[in-house]
Amino acid sequence: MSMSAPATSQLAPRSVGEAMKRGAMRRCPACGEGPIFAGYLKVRDHCPNCGEALHHQRADDGPAYFTILVVSHLSAPLLLAIYMLYRPSSAVLIATFLGGAALLSLLLLPVFKGAFIGLQWAKRMHGFGDEPDRPVEP
Repeated sequence: MSMSAPATSQLAPRSVGEAMKRGAMRRCPACGEGPIFAGYLKVRDHCPNCGEALHHQRADDGPAYFTILVVSHLSAPLLLAIYMLYRPSSAVLIATFLGGAALLSLLLLPVFKGAFIGLQWAKRMHGFGDEPDRPVEP
């Protein structure tokens, strides 16, 4: 007798938007209370509040790609506008935009990683749907 995972259609649906919002706020996608990260980008094995297993996540390179996409699409037009309006020296322009891009990337990376984990949890991907949902205790 084989033990198979419950069919996704038999389980209660999870709100993708709510889970991604909770993840982006660096909170557990299941309860929205416990912190999802143990460090800057190190994901906890379990939520300290509700006990939801988080070790299933496979965010991999997705958050980095989205971070690069957003930062570059914000930086490029701004860089062009600043250059056309003020004509700063190349050294000032490079230093300012490198620093800004690095800072913005560091700020956005955990937000996107949390949102990716929330998406995976809501869609029951990578092992997040192996067990039925537990009721969250107050």
